[in-house]
Amino acid sequence: MLRVRCLRGGSRGAEAAHYLGSRLGRALTGWVQRSSQSTQAATASQNTCAAEDKATSPVPKDCPVCSYNEWDPLEEVIVGRAENACVPPFSVEVKANTYEKYWGFYEKFGGQSFPKDHLKKAIAEIEEMCNILKREGVIVKRPDPIDWSVKYKTPDFESTGMYAAMPRDILLVVGNEIIEAPMAWRARFFEYRAYRRIIKDYFNRGAKWTTAPKPTMADELYDQDYPICSVEDRHKLAAQGKFVTTEFEPCFDAADFIRAGRDIFVQRSQVTNYMGIEWMRRHLAPDYRVHIISFKDPNPMHIDATFNIIGPGFVLSNPDRPCHQIELFKKAGWTVIRPPVPLIPDDHPLWMSSKWLSMNVLMLDEKRVMVDANETSIQKMFENLGISTIKVNIRHANSLGGGFHCWTCDIRRRGTLQSYFD
Repeated sequence: MLRVRCLRGGSRGAEAAHYLGSRLGRALTGWVQRSSQSTQAATASQNTCAAEDKATSPVPKDCPVCSYNEWDPLEEVIVGRAENACVPPFSVEVKANTYEKYWGFYEKFGGQSFPKDHLKKAIAEIEEMCNILKREGVIVKRPDPIDWSVKYKTPDFESTGMYAAMPRDILLVVGNEIIEAPMAWRARFFEYRAYRRIIKDYFNRGAKWTTAPKPTMADELYDQDYPICSVEDRHKLAAQGKFVTTEFEPCFDAADFIRAGRDIFVQRSQVTNYMGIEWMRRHLAPDYRVHIISFKDPNPMHIDATFNIIGPGFVLSNPDRPCHQIELFKKAGWTVIRPPVPLIPDDHPLWMSSKWLSMNVLMLDEKRVMVDANETSIQKMFENLGISTIKVNIRHANSLGGGFHCWTCDIRRRGTLQSYFD
């Protein structure tokens, strides 16, 4: 996960380059599609009978995967696992996404387990969270436990793994399609393996399944000299549209996207580049519109602790990380809610996130929300909005980088595709 962040700020030069690249890309894409269609038609005419004995059954009407937004009644969800979670090696992309006070922790424990006692408590918290979801009538699926300490090597890099704690980071559900994100951290290259059993089951039952182009994660994907020494450096670089990830190849984490029916909002962050956003834009067009939004954020990585849509026309907007395009939402009639300051103590370890996980909530429907049991201020905010709070303590789970939204990926919500911005 994470925990943290309709058109991306950055530099005007970056925006212009993105726009021109997008226009050129659409022209090339149209040519490629026309050529492909002609080739496919010719091939089909020559092989009309060749695959008759291999025909698959039609997609079932009761597809198990269907979710268009963040608030329709939740029926089925994937909840992550903290088991065997390992500290990622302290590489350049990890350094750019973590706070300076924890750099010593990563240098010392990279490639090793997170503190055992802490993990044990986090595992118990998530088990209780799953039990509560089940009592609320939600079907819960879990990824497979994997030994993340195993070293692996590709032609371009070597690393150990991290965890399968945050399904929101790697899986994006749009309608009846599950999209596997390519990711941007080398420690998360093989994270998809923990979810394959579940995804194959959904696919066999009628869901669409797409895997975005897997990046090589070669050195060229990262600015090896990314100049961060302080929070001030991060603010300056983010304002200039400079990030540790380059445009060498597409990369993105699914948690940098948030859904509102036909409109999907995304941020250019340390783990999501413009090429990744453009891949998603082309893949989802014309049924969905992908909008880039930006924030005053020194460490953009994952949008859902910065900008969390909680209902049709309602969005939580982090007061410490204001949205540069917020007027677009206000003009569309949306209510922008500033959540209260988090209550989590300063001495609580947050190795991979900020205190603003307090707003990283999971909507069970428009009138029920799963929220941290310790965050009484935001509980009161929701209750004043007429939303019932389901209180769960996941303080130790927070330390691994996520709140309720991060620890889950909603697979099925009872609702239909609508437009909330027309």
